[in-house]
Amino acid sequence: MKISFEGKVALVTGAASGLGHATAKAFAESGASVALADWNERATHAAVDELIAQGHKAIGIRCDVSDDAQVEAMVAETVAAFGRLDAAYNNAGVQNVLAETADTTREDYDRVMGINLRGEWSCMKFELRRMREQGSGAIVNCSSLGGLIGGAERGIYHAAKHGVVGFTKSAALEYAARGIRINAVCPGLIRTPMSDQMVAAGQGDELKAMEKSIPMGRVGRPEEIANAVLWLCSDAASYVTGQSISVDGGFIMR
Repeated sequence: MKISFEGKVALVTGAASGLGHATAKAFAESGASVALADWNERATHAAVDELIAQGHKAIGIRCDVSDDAQVEAMVAETVAAFGRLDAAYNNAGVQNVLAETADTTREDYDRVMGINLRGEWSCMKFELRRMREQGSGAIVNCSSLGGLIGGAERGIYHAAKHGVVGFTKSAALEYAARGIRINAVCPGLIRTPMSDQMVAAGQGDELKAMEKSIPMGRVGRPEEIANAVLWLCSDAASYVTGQSISVDGGFIMR
């Protein structure tokens, strides 16, 4: 099945690297005009320059999704540049500092929740205002396997990702009859800069153990998440809303 986004506009957060970068590239290669948003301005513009050099339409926007004003401006800049907003992948996220619940800090809780949960809420809020005016659109929120299961010393991260699943279901109910679909992807273990950072932080053994538990026997690729996002945003998924789809090599089935 070939999915085309010709004449469509897509917005991707956390787009400078990893899952966001792979998804922004996939949208562009499928014909969409793409707004790449990330807090890392230099990396974002490097990614945009790469897409433009390949003949695609793209802009870069510096955005900290934990700041509502920046999120509102991000959506406004996307619409000002391309005239509309058809698809959004709310991907920006961070890991928590590993700690037992009794030893976690308020600072880390606020940091992770601010980006991983409040940031997703803020993105949906302003994206939906535009899509509501259009009477059309598709949003995919990035949850995680951590939004479906628990994880020792990862309570803050998992709580935020569980929250994303709840927001997704609730917003999907609100807009299902108004031409707007909202779903979530729950990536498993994927080779990204975030997983590389986990290895560097001494969590390599944990990741290797997790890899052994994947029925497919391998780590996923960012492009495999991008494929799921594009499908969910496309007309091929026109009857799909409120779902949280695991893309994890079968891990959740264990």
